[in-house]
Amino acid sequence: MASPAQEQRTPARFLRAPLALWRRIARPDSASSGTSYFLILGATLALTAIGIMMVLSASSVESIAAGESPYTAALKQALFGLVGLVGMFVLSRINVRWLKRLAWPGIGATIVLLMLVQLIGRRVLGNRNWIDIAGFSLQPSEFAKLLLALWMATILNKKADLLDHWGHALVPVAPVGLGVAGLVIWGHDLGTTLIILLVVVAALFYAGVPTKLFVASGVLLAVGAIGLAVTSPNRMCRIYNWVGQEPDFCKADGGDFGYQVQNGLQGLASGGWLGVGLGQSRQKYSWIPEAHNDFIFAVLGEELGLFGTLLVLALFAVLAVAVFRVVSRQKELFPRILGGTIMAWILGQAAINMAMVTGIAPVIGVPLPFISSGGSALVSCLCAIGVVLSLAREDMRPVRVRRPRRTAAQGGGRAPAASAGRRPGVKPAKVPATAGRAAAKPAASRPAAVPTPSRSTAQHHTQRKAST
Repeated sequence: MASPAQEQRTPARFLRAPLALWRRIARPDSASSGTSYFLILGATLALTAIGIMMVLSASSVESIAAGESPYTAALKQALFGLVGLVGMFVLSRINVRWLKRLAWPGIGATIVLLMLVQLIGRRVLGNRNWIDIAGFSLQPSEFAKLLLALWMATILNKKADLLDHWGHALVPVAPVGLGVAGLVIWGHDLGTTLIILLVVVAALFYAGVPTKLFVASGVLLAVGAIGLAVTSPNRMCRIYNWVGQEPDFCKADGGDFGYQVQNGLQGLASGGWLGVGLGQSRQKYSWIPEAHNDFIFAVLGEELGLFGTLLVLALFAVLAVAVFRVVSRQKELFPRILGGTIMAWILGQAAINMAMVTGIAPVIGVPLPFISSGGSALVSCLCAIGVVLSLAREDMRPVRVRRPRRTAAQGGGRAPAASAGRRPGVKPAKVPATAGRAAAKPAASRPAAVPTPSRSTAQHHTQRKAST
């Protein structure tokens, strides 16, 4: 029978291996060798390439049905991907602290664009989130996530010594964040609103606000999200369908709120282990609404099978660990808040989308980062990764180690005491190079010292030779 001490040591022994593995993966205290930088870059490029490929496969059928080229959506996605990669490269070469200058202009432009969307924006599938500029559709709510994170990191960094007080911790961060979320929900986009609220909560968490304030703000945001869901019959029908119920008012207009989820699950199930083949999906033939956007993960699972879905999950996991390593090494508050908020935004949105497609969460209309069709979402995510890469590059810079100054006894250098006592304007005498090398040799290997005649003896020999 095990003793009480052994019973107490058993859980620690059981958790020893997972904790050691996590410390080996995270390594927050060790110097970076550039691994995190290349992991972030590689995972991002791989996800972007997979996204362009899947957009081509999922949108080709609908494009042909609309009388367009099957490559229309994929070419647009590739074009926006190129723009996003340029932005990612530029931001990765900029010192993140310089971005503080863009905090106030960025949040001001975000609020103005969100207001313009509600005035002159275009409505798509019941959501007014797009505005047409120079022949392109721009979704300001996607850029609002990054600009809001930048602004909150700047404000919370200035108030670092005052965050213990609830007034300074929540004002003006919470009112501005709720204002941006209010402008987005004005366009009936609950999914993007929840992501913006997630950005606000993540910024407060990484700022280190007191736990009671963090919990209170989280509860208030949760109550607000529930209130937004309750006030919309469409959203309530989706929630009812998620829990397995179907009230009469949801069937009044012949609507089937489980149609999209059922066909998405059918696509994932028919994919099997290796999938039906790239471009061979059957569910994309108008069976899955928004197959190239919110439900592109279902098409990916059908065509590439379980292997393809696990590959995407592994890439997001690699991205999560690498970004966490970069954020955990930040000593300053501003880069830690900014990097941690970006990590919570991208990974949280990916988790919500995949949970939505697999039926774990109700459908709320959230795209899959880097993979779903959408130029604004792709550009904003790539620019956000550029900010994280800038933090990783700073971690890669070599640290200059100052060599210790050699003393006169060690040879070669000047003794600190001699240099301290030297009169100004008098140059020290040069020490021959042979003296340093001779001092470096061991005493046994040097020849015996020959006594040098004194000054008086040398003068006596000189006078005697002259007299002779």
